[in-house]
Amino acid sequence: MKKKTVSNIIFTALMLAGATAISFGFFYLGNKTPANITVIYTLALILISMKTAEYVYGIISSIFCVFAVNYFFSYPYFKFNFSLAGYPVTFIGMLAISIITGTITTRLHRQTLAIQEREKELAEADKEKLRANLLRAVSHDLRTPLTGIIGSSSSYLENYRDLTEEERTELVQNIREDSEWLLNMVENLLTVTRIRSNTEDKVRKSSEVVEEVVSEALQRLRKRLPGLTVRVSMPNDFLMLPMDPTLIEQVIINLVENACIHSGSTEPVDLTITETANNVSFQIRDYGSGVDEKMIPYIFDGQQTPSETSDGHRGIGIGLSICKTIIQAHGGRITVCNKDPGAEFTFTLPKEKEQ
Repeated sequence: MKKKTVSNIIFTALMLAGATAISFGFFYLGNKTPANITVIYTLALILISMKTAEYVYGIISSIFCVFAVNYFFSYPYFKFNFSLAGYPVTFIGMLAISIITGTITTRLHRQTLAIQEREKELAEADKEKLRANLLRAVSHDLRTPLTGIIGSSSSYLENYRDLTEEERTELVQNIREDSEWLLNMVENLLTVTRIRSNTEDKVRKSSEVVEEVVSEALQRLRKRLPGLTVRVSMPNDFLMLPMDPTLIEQVIINLVENACIHSGSTEPVDLTITETANNVSFQIRDYGSGVDEKMIPYIFDGQQTPSETSDGHRGIGIGLSICKTIIQAHGGRITVCNKDPGAEFTFTLPKEKEQ
């Protein structure tokens, strides 16, 4: 607070000194009309009131401006003269204009600060809501697979001799699947942490080839889902977008994996990329049972419901929350709608602005 006060005092003094110097320049160039000098001081007063947040700086500056015009630029020069014809009216008028100007600009400045503070509070509230939703999703998505791993491993150890080779393989396979799912969840959580650690939720972007990012995402996903079939359709033109490739790959992986696992369909997933004047759009379409209409408004908030998944533990809430966080950090949008049949998730990324 003390540092800000000193800064305001210095700024006010520099502006008044600068206005006085400019006024002397006009004065000695032959423009000796006090009204023109008053305009220069009024502009300085407006700048002072806009920069400082307290009324006192504007009011003190306005009084200084009135006396400066009287002392330096009214006859007899370098002397106060309050007996000039009509001067009391001029003095009161200038003082009133200066104070009103200072008061209005100061009030506008305070309103601007209040609006900025309100926007900051709303942004913080949105972050808190996202954190709460992620916590709720994590508690579900991590607890249940861990329970499955503990149960399968306990059965394997306690009943090893009584189990057939096929039953042992099935238990180990269950442990592996649940472990891979937990690894995917950890990757998602690390993704959110990475975004949150950057200033103002911004990501480090670089110009990337869209085809390469999509190809890398599908290769990574096929390591987890060897039977994955995705039909990719994209423009023949060479597409480059400003993005963090690792994060966008994570979005594609989450959406395509959800379409494969949760749609209940054996049909291939369609990944369609289209280009508009300002954006590039990515559509992931499955041909399954679609999304519960009641869940569509909340599906990207990380919320879970018992009917949300068919397997009872591999929820999609946290994955879609991460997708929303990543796309918003890139300045894009993500939406979902039902088709006949299936569902379609769409996210858009803005193109690089032309200079």
